[in-house]
Amino acid sequence: MCTSIFQIGQIDGAHVLARTMDWPRLGARPVFCPRQFKWQSIYDNRTYTTKYALLGSGGQHDHEIDVSDGVNEHGLAVQKLTFTNGSQLVEEPGEGRIHLAPFELSFFLLSNYRSVQEIIDHIEEIELMADKHSLVKYGHSELHFAACDRTGRIVVVEPITTPIEIIENPLGVLTNSNHFERQIDRLNKYLDFTPAFANHRVPLNTPRVTTGNVSGKSIPPGSYSPGSRFIRAAYLKERIDLPNNEIEAVDNCWHLLDSVNVPKSSAHQPTYSVYRAAVCCESRNYYYQPYHAKSVVKIQLTDEMITWDHPKFFDVPDETRFIELV
Repeated sequence: MCTSIFQIGQIDGAHVLARTMDWPRLGARPVFCPRQFKWQSIYDNRTYTTKYALLGSGGQHDHEIDVSDGVNEHGLAVQKLTFTNGSQLVEEPGEGRIHLAPFELSFFLLSNYRSVQEIIDHIEEIELMADKHSLVKYGHSELHFAACDRTGRIVVVEPITTPIEIIENPLGVLTNSNHFERQIDRLNKYLDFTPAFANHRVPLNTPRVTTGNVSGKSIPPGSYSPGSRFIRAAYLKERIDLPNNEIEAVDNCWHLLDSVNVPKSSAHQPTYSVYRAAVCCESRNYYYQPYHAKSVVKIQLTDEMITWDHPKFFDVPDETRFIELV
């Protein structure tokens, strides 16, 4: 369970991609990964070398860094989200293809491509593998991905076919349900889409894809199911005031994510929103807030940081702190 939200600054042109990470425990923290970092796929131990530096959240295990979301030095942003009964993984490896465990794709995309278009140009080279022949068994890992860049283009990367399908997503919302187009169709009950959206002709950087008319429409549901969160996030995103700049875009994202942030409820469900994060493609700022923290950490992928030659993990306390006024 996770929710992704996209916002665009109307004056400064900032493109901000935010998300909740819903998981049984906090296992990812902010991490920098440099250029020329060598890592091995858990699928076949093949060694890869990163082309581009990146900043995001993740954890190190085996001989790789598992990155959940982040931004690279060229302003490409990628997130991975769980995917309910959707993934069609490859069992028999194709000749001349890049074979990855599904959870490795976000790190691979961030460390190898500069834009959404480059992902599209190379996606047929990549196969996400079932663990039938893997050196380490990892089960049927079900994930799909959101990606955006400085042009304002935002897409969903879904391993529902071979080659992997890429779907344009000018709505800028993603949760965990399969059949993305079906999720869009369900929104007609709650929102009135513009003709451009209905005809798949939305220009880049269009901040809203609905008319604003909700007369006679249904009220969004309040549950935390993937479908309900998708509807609620889209409904509120289309109605919130448009941000002028990066700061307002991040602020918008946090308020929108408030509506889908899953509280910890051990007796009823194993997952909760262990952290939420956002990236700005232009500034390469990374914003991170674990569940118990009441403040947001900001780290920038600076030009100087890009020259670093070793990974760095950043410790962020997951605890509640208050500012006392006297």
